[in-house]
Amino acid sequence: MDHNAIKTLGELKASKYTSLSVKDELRKNLIAQLKDKSAGFEGILGYDETVIPELQTAILSRHNILLLGLRGQAKTRIARLMVNLLDEYIPFVSGSEIFDDPLNPISWYASHQVMIHGDNTPISWQHRSERYTEKLATPDVTVADLIGDVDPIKAATLKLTYNDERVIHFGLIPRAHRSIFVINELPDLQARIQVALFNMLQEKDIQIRGFKLRLPLDVQFVFTANPEDYTNRGSIVTPLKDRIESQILTHYPKTIEISRKITFQEARITPEQLKSIEVDGLIKDLIEQVAFEARKSEFIDQKSGVSARLTISAYENLVSTAERRMLIKGEKSTAVRLSDLTGIIPAVTGKIELVYEGELEGPAKVANTLIGKAIKSLFTRYLPDPEKAKKSKTANPYLEITEWFTEGNTLSLSDHLSTSQYKKELMKVEGLHELIRDFHPKLSETQTLLLMELALHGLAEYSQLSKKYLEGGFGFSDMFDSLFNIDLQDED
Repeated sequence: MDHNAIKTLGELKASKYTSLSVKDELRKNLIAQLKDKSAGFEGILGYDETVIPELQTAILSRHNILLLGLRGQAKTRIARLMVNLLDEYIPFVSGSEIFDDPLNPISWYASHQVMIHGDNTPISWQHRSERYTEKLATPDVTVADLIGDVDPIKAATLKLTYNDERVIHFGLIPRAHRSIFVINELPDLQARIQVALFNMLQEKDIQIRGFKLRLPLDVQFVFTANPEDYTNRGSIVTPLKDRIESQILTHYPKTIEISRKITFQEARITPEQLKSIEVDGLIKDLIEQVAFEARKSEFIDQKSGVSARLTISAYENLVSTAERRMLIKGEKSTAVRLSDLTGIIPAVTGKIELVYEGELEGPAKVANTLIGKAIKSLFTRYLPDPEKAKKSKTANPYLEITEWFTEGNTLSLSDHLSTSQYKKELMKVEGLHELIRDFHPKLSETQTLLLMELALHGLAEYSQLSKKYLEGGFGFSDMFDSLFNIDLQDED
């Protein structure tokens, strides 16, 4: 239908336009999408078997929806993408505050327009992008914000009494008539406001300062909530929860592959960074593994969750850490090293809620522990298990490396090293280059250097070398050496 050609109610009727409720409209368009197997919910990864089918079922059932899950699980994004299931344009009575359907007006203004002008009632068209309202629930949200209030100035100007509908200034929900209305963090809404919402869903009437108004509003409600909110701050009042027909649980990515896809889709990496900085797949997996480790760490409040934003910010920081070194050293390009992982600590510490034990350790130490655990988790994918190698009857591939450190040699890898210095430092360690060449003979030079560094970190995680955190990098030395060289201050 050419919405530009239709300007009056008469023309709309002549076009045989039928109006649908917003829930029927979503249902109709979803049915069409499912039939022609076109992809809905673009950019939502890892939910194909879980959240998306449940969401589609809820839309087919014409339900109001509650998305329940921890932070950083794409709840708001899912709600925003529902807009794509609306018709591209819908007609409304020109000048109506609540975008009344011309064929079914509900406000005084629109009904009055249709009564006076009949088929000549002017009509405008609203694009689907304008049919979405989002409100973050905070304890200070009032009934006036959501539903409306009596406007005394309007009453005085129009010389109306307070029991005339025209004195009302509509709130967010009436203005979302025929639209999708999202309330984020629903439990933060005061109980009495939740009851007002429930009344709206149930009775279709609005009460404003004792003024009762029947407004059969047509709204698709989507609520989001965090399960931890039920214990911490507020809860969803039972009658309201009962009226939200579908509750859908969201979750974190179940595999590193999906997690990695989400990170690359969301991370903002500049074209210059993409061109000049090489990030190996091992490093990319390590970043995701840090989040997986955080989601099972005893130092972190698991009820609060570890958002997908952690890996996104960490990845951006990691690339920038390598870029900063490259710029300072005047190099044209560089590859991300394991020692650059010190650069992700600010991204990690800001995204985790520590429990008491974690607070005692301190956020930076917890972040370093998570990085260490991530390295240990992925280490045996690339190289043999050092513990098993130590006990095996055959030759231990790490023996020459650990002996080099036992002889009193130390190695420090800071982010001040240029690419050539970094290579020179790693090559000092006897047996290290040979180890990687034996297990991975076909790698490029940067990958070989990365695995040489991984071998040192892995040996430290398996307690066969000592690893110290230096400013902007790591230092490695013999395990026993570090036991005997305890600083006097440490003993105090």
